[in-house]
Amino acid sequence: MAKSFVQIILGNVRITRNLVLLLIIGGLYAISVALSNTFVNIYLWKQSGEIRDIALYQLASVVSQPVAFLVAGYIAKRFDRIIALRLGVFVLTSFYLTVLFSGESAGEILIVLGILLGMGFGFYWLGYNVLTFEITEPDTRDFFNGFAGLLTSFAGMIGPLTAGAVITWMPETTGYHIIFFVSFFMFILAVILSFRMNHRHAEGPLRVAKATMEIKRNTDWRKVLFSHFLQGSREGIFVFIIIVWVYTATQSELALGGYGFITSAVSFLGYFMVSRFLKPLQRKRAILIGGALLFGAVFLIIFHPTYPLLITYGIIISAAYPLLLVPYVSLTYDVLGKASNAGMMRIEYLITKEWFLNGGRIVSILLLLVGISLFKEEQIVPVLMVILGAGSFVMYWFIRDIDLTLLLNKREAKSSIPEQEGGDSLS
Repeated sequence: MAKSFVQIILGNVRITRNLVLLLIIGGLYAISVALSNTFVNIYLWKQSGEIRDIALYQLASVVSQPVAFLVAGYIAKRFDRIIALRLGVFVLTSFYLTVLFSGESAGEILIVLGILLGMGFGFYWLGYNVLTFEITEPDTRDFFNGFAGLLTSFAGMIGPLTAGAVITWMPETTGYHIIFFVSFFMFILAVILSFRMNHRHAEGPLRVAKATMEIKRNTDWRKVLFSHFLQGSREGIFVFIIIVWVYTATQSELALGGYGFITSAVSFLGYFMVSRFLKPLQRKRAILIGGALLFGAVFLIIFHPTYPLLITYGIIISAAYPLLLVPYVSLTYDVLGKASNAGMMRIEYLITKEWFLNGGRIVSILLLLVGISLFKEEQIVPVLMVILGAGSFVMYWFIRDIDLTLLLNKREAKSSIPEQEGGDSLS
């Protein structure tokens, strides 16, 4: 009975110890970020009230991430990919401690904070992505990415609402400090848990230059990288503009937490449905529908971003993101798995992917900074949101011709995956 219930929830998926551990570590990370990351932006924005300052903070973060990915790649090759992940968590804990101890002076060190955040993200996500590539297989990636999305959505439900309530009920900035400390504690738990994962050394030197040559040779990989650039161009400004708009529309951290709860609840259901029922050969259609919804939702809020409209926007994009990201991430790893020497050079390919993603974010934020220096903020921001928001829709036109025959030949697919059969099984 219990087994049948698990199969109903998870499907007939081969679960391994490393896969479960990575999901739990990702869940702890998601809770930490959900508790604090939204409110770090508001905490810093309240000290100046200028979008420009938050944009500079975010720019410092996305500029430092490509550097962090390169350094983390060297560490993963020379030592272990788990060490890169742990270093990311340590740097992120340093970030939150710096925010805590700087207090009302945090606005004076925006660039430093942004660099710390970017370095932490870079180390963490390089380690996490390499582990994802090694631990999952083509027929388990949709499950893993979908279930990871479920955990992220659940964290998004409880995190912002809890944090918003604590910040609202506590005097002055006490609530912010409590939430930042809890995030720090969650990151420490993630580090401790990582010691239970199997260590594995990657082979050979770091050959990023050789990996970049695959862009010319491999048409599918080139299309994936260009689509990641478009994804980054959307994320660059949307990640903080929406947060600021929700707060300015309500002047309430609790309302911002409520926004996070509602949108994450929708996202939670979406990730469950997509990860449970989406078939590999339906990926492209799902990406098209998800991208179209993300783009269309922008027009709800660019003219008059009231709280009800922002909630409606949040519900739409929360339903759309699972449709887009679950098949898109899985497709990315499948294409990577077919690249030259994918097993030996998986780290280099992941670094290249992140460079394109962050390149899009950098361009997006730079356009915003240039735009608000030349035009009024209320005029240029909506225009940029339409232009950059189209990236999620245009992504489909890059990936629509990618060959999916890999999915029909599991032996060929597994031949390039370092951890065949997912390693040590728990079933």
